[in-house]
Amino acid sequence: MMYPLVQDLAVDGIPVTLTCRVLGFSKQAFYKWQANPVTDREWADAHLINTALDVHADDPAFGYRFIADQLAERGITASENRVQRLCQQEQIWSVFAKKRGLSRRAGPPVHDDLVDRDFTADAANVTWLTDITEHPTAEGKLYMCAIKDVWSTRIVGYSIGPRMTAELAVSALSNAVALRGPAGTTVHSDRGSQFRSTKFVTALKNHGLVGSMGRVGACGDNAAMESFFSLLQKNVLDRQRWTSREELRVAIVIWIERTYHRRRRQRGLGRLTPVEFELLATAATAA
Repeated sequence: MMYPLVQDLAVDGIPVTLTCRVLGFSKQAFYKWQANPVTDREWADAHLINTALDVHADDPAFGYRFIADQLAERGITASENRVQRLCQQEQIWSVFAKKRGLSRRAGPPVHDDLVDRDFTADAANVTWLTDITEHPTAEGKLYMCAIKDVWSTRIVGYSIGPRMTAELAVSALSNAVALRGPAGTTVHSDRGSQFRSTKFVTALKNHGLVGSMGRVGACGDNAAMESFFSLLQKNVLDRQRWTSREELRVAIVIWIERTYHRRRRQRGLGRLTPVEFELLATAATAA
């Protein structure tokens, strides 16, 4: 916008009429702008952009569609096309957006790597691992965030939903805390945006937990968590085509609670199931 330039030059003694003629617009247009320098639409756009930046900073996974949903929850009414236009204007992209010619790197860690590939523990709630997996259904993708105690390999918390957001990770963490009541537990993850989000980091702090984060390009940094997802993939996800998210969600929950926890014996646990291992360990401690 060139109107501020007209104003600045007028202070220096250059006539408004002359400047407007040179810049190619009428002095009436300039005076109209001067009476109301920021239009109501521009003000509303600026407010929307600030809120969108806050939403995106809290969860970098959000693209314009998810941001539009969050704006509505915050009382801002805007069409999806308008949100898309302003997000493009301000370069507010989801970290998962694929743009030609652009290679993305993992974001900076928000925690040190406290695990260093040592997936062992001598007691419950010493080290937890967490990650997110996804699988398609006829309705769209379903996402699951799971938290695993490396001591017994039990899945101590999980959350399943249609979006891969920070809320999914925070929900899984809250479920794990409600089940185990830990203190000072190390929670290790990769550098996914959900685990670097303000919401997840704050949740760790509020629950008295310690964050740990793997290194870039080191696939073995969370191998013990990935082994669980590999079993889930083989035994549930790839067994059939899923017609709905709810159908797949129920199948996942049944497999975890009935088969993985209570029927699947593991050599690393002395051929016990995770539930049996924990029960025996608790009984031995009590004795």
